Amino acid sequence: MPLASLCAPATLPRETREDKMSLVLRHDTGAVRSLTLNDPDRLNALSDDMLAALLAECDALETAREIRVVTLGGAGRAFCAGHDLREMQAARQAPDDGRAAFADLFDRCATVMQRLRALPQPVIARVHGVAAAAGCQLVATCDLAVAAEEARFGVNGVNIGLFCSTPMVALSRNVPAKHAFEMLVTGGFADATRAREIGLVNRVVPAAELESASAELADTVAGKLGSAVRIGKSAFYRQGEMSLADAYDYTREVMVENMMNDGTNEGIAAFLEKRDPKWSQ
Repeated sequence: MPLASLCAPATLPRETREDKMSLVLRHDTGAVRSLTLNDPDRLNALSDDMLAALLAECDALETAREIRVVTLGGAGRAFCAGHDLREMQAARQAPDDGRAAFADLFDRCATVMQRLRALPQPVIARVHGVAAAAGCQLVATCDLAVAAEEARFGVNGVNIGLFCSTPMVALSRNVPAKHAFEMLVTGGFADATRAREIGLVNRVVPAAELESASAELADTVAGKLGSAVRIGKSAFYRQGEMSLADAYDYTREVMVENMMNDGTNEGIAAFLEKRDPKWSQ
């Protein structure tokens, strides 16, 4: 598939999109919220509107304690093709040749990525088709990822003269340095098997099983004590930025606080008594 069709899908006039569809679909099943990027004609590109819609979903999730896990996928034939290059080129008409608009775009995208990482709920990417450039960044930002066998992953901006420096942040925190740099500097795509080998995704399944496999993983996580998972997700990323000694000092306090949780007391008691825990989630 040509690069242009991956990263610059045909653009619908903005006025024809507004009020006709939600750019992010939401569906709750028990404690699992399924979000779906819903701009298939543009391969779910991270346009200005899409970033705003994702940010709104993050706002809602931060206080939705009844939701313990989130899955994130894409409608149509791709997961996400990255930034909307047509919108970016249009910004060059400004007197500053687009400099302020580009800075604002990358700032807002970074905000969305960081908000997803900071959510109390684990986020599982369910990936099919192409995850390109900022779309690959989105996969790397999610806490877990399940991919269809036909999925492809690339930080391919270098092919058009735009090194994927912001996607590099998430990618280089997911996969070993030489693998990340190879993807960035060659613009090549990794298939799903390769993505699993280098640690970008957790599981690869047939396309027909993507939804069920993602739901199964989400249900497994949702079945754990929600407060413990929230504590653990936050601690997982914070300790990774610390020295070894500081990480142990920090996680010692985290575990003490976790032990003081009523649900943890019930979980340990249930294990010792060889019964299922009775958690009020």
